[in-house]
Amino acid sequence: MERTDIKSMTSSEIKQAVLEMGLPSFRAGQIYKWLQVSGVKSFDEMTDLSKELRAVLSERFEIYSCDVEKKQVSSGGTVKYLFRLHDGRCIESVLMKYKYGYSICVSTQVGCKMGCAFCASHLGGFIRSLTASEILSQIHSAQSDTGIRISHVVLMGMGEPLDNFDNVMRFLELVGDDNGLNIGMRNISLSTCGIVPKIYELMQKKLQLTLSISIHAPNDEIRSKIMPINKKYGTEELLRACREYMKTTNRKIYFEYTMLKGINDSADCARILASRLKNILCHVNLIPANEFGESPFKRSDPETTEQFAQILRSHGVGVTVRRSLGGDIDASCGLLRLRSAGDKTRSGRDQ
Repeated sequence: MERTDIKSMTSSEIKQAVLEMGLPSFRAGQIYKWLQVSGVKSFDEMTDLSKELRAVLSERFEIYSCDVEKKQVSSGGTVKYLFRLHDGRCIESVLMKYKYGYSICVSTQVGCKMGCAFCASHLGGFIRSLTASEILSQIHSAQSDTGIRISHVVLMGMGEPLDNFDNVMRFLELVGDDNGLNIGMRNISLSTCGIVPKIYELMQKKLQLTLSISIHAPNDEIRSKIMPINKKYGTEELLRACREYMKTTNRKIYFEYTMLKGINDSADCARILASRLKNILCHVNLIPANEFGESPFKRSDPETTEQFAQILRSHGVGVTVRRSLGGDIDASCGLLRLRSAGDKTRSGRDQ
């Protein structure tokens, strides 16, 4: 009998399963707490359940988890994890400390099929999407390893979240549950390269999360060269969806813009971008490009980046130049990729 992924089940689904097994309903609450709060990796850890019940649960259900295969700590304290999944596949996650607490950047897929030219996540191809439980387990494993509570989540690791829509939506339901990790939607950011139909589908849910759009270029000519998704959903269609999303959810949209030297960093690019973002409640994050061996792109000069930011500000567009965290361990934006434990990284402390 194929076992069910119990950690991806909601509390009501677990309650229904428990009742069908002829067990008292309070057992569902116990099981759910072990899974969602404690993040146990086996039924044997559920010590307030009898051995007989744990054995029965093990026959019917499976607990998907993430094991720490490798851990690296940057000079600034950022932690990058290589997690091994139940099928032997590996993903990367990044734990960051801010003034407001700890934030984790989680992966939603093993690999990525979007093919953005400046990003390492698609190197090695796309393998599969993660289950809701596997996304959750990245948080549980990081908390268990460090002993800290994670208060913010960024869906910006390996993979495209909206390409794994159903599992990501279930993850959001579970992670925000008062009886689970209880991480509020306003503390969650979801980043997409621009799968327009899924943006509209997300819009209908009216979640109070932060939507980040990886735009990275002011027009179709440049964007299509560096982001294949733009050939299917052009900038006009994408920005139209952003305006509708903003109106429906009343939430500010964040635009991610990686500064690529000589590609998208000219003053004209800044002016065009400012013009196209008019009437959108938004903020632009300028990201210094993170260079890696297979990439032909270079990081824009700091002076060019600041000039770009000043032009946006002069047109009334809010802008921040993002600081890079974990660059010495390949943990910065665009550097997460398929790896195995034997892969070599540039530096950092292995633990």
